[in-house]
Amino acid sequence: MAHGSPQFALEPGAAGAALSQTAHSLVRPRALLVISPHWETQRPSVGSASQLDGHRLPTIHDFGGFDPALYAIQYPACGNPQAADTVVEALHNAGLEGSIDPQRGLDHGAWVPLAIQHHGGPEHAHRVGQALAPLAEQGWLIVASGNITHNLRDWQLASAGAAIDTSYAQRFADWIAEQLREGNREALLDYRQSHSDARRPGPGPCTAASATM
Repeated sequence: MAHGSPQFALEPGAAGAALSQTAHSLVRPRALLVISPHWETQRPSVGSASQLDGHRLPTIHDFGGFDPALYAIQYPACGNPQAADTVVEALHNAGLEGSIDPQRGLDHGAWVPLAIQHHGGPEHAHRVGQALAPLAEQGWLIVASGNITHNLRDWQLASAGAAIDTSYAQRFADWIAEQLREGNREALLDYRQSHSDARRPGPGPCTAASATM
């Protein structure tokens, strides 16, 4: 799920309506796990701040230069220590180290719509996904928040009227969709070498997890 600009929280538009419709069509999950690209750690980490101990997940406003109203928004969700333990156990069962952070809040990658380890590359991200997949079969809703393309410099220049060719973003997104349809795992994991436009859309895959129930 693409969380896009924080401004989306104030101006959801057609995409916001579509997300709301999708949410209403889903069966109420046993637990919700949000994987945000705005919390990078040395190993997968799960936020667990719980209302039971008087704490809620703090709302982190990790952006600048937007409408002041955005900084007043609070999303007082509470974590669930038991759910966090389950996530870490799933990682351990797959041979991956995981840790729990009882104080980490929700960045805008989570509240606008497990920390990732950018240094681990696509193969590590895939292993984390495989480790967490069994949770989906147990009634968990796993939300991966991010974007296929994230070249803010080109977006800012184009928004300012500069003649920037951003067609690469659509080409790369279309290629990703095609590889997913065909189940071409190897090409996806080696995306930087597999597609000529892969390096321009933005930084590598970037994620931390917050578990709630």
